Amino acid sequence: MAKLGTEKNPAIVHVQDLDRANEVAEIFEQYDWKYIIGLEPEKPENVSDLVALLNPPLPVSSPKTGRNESCPCGSGIKFKNCCG
Repeated sequence: MAKLGTEKNPAIVHVQDLDRANEVAEIFEQYDWKYIIGLEPEKPENVSDLVALLNPPLPVSSPKTGRNESCPCGSGIKFKNCCG
């Protein structure tokens, strides 16, 4: 799947009024992200794609396996004698 905010996968937001649409559009333009804004006065605002772009998830790193610890592959053998 394409990265959010690109031509192939634009961010989609729904706002209730034109002023808010202009405000959100300025943020998208500032970062040069591709977007689609829906103006829906009767529905609640949904800017979750914008929030996701502004707050990307941090990469999760796994703790290192010590040489003398059990191998994470599940073999039961010490890591240095298995996959290390």
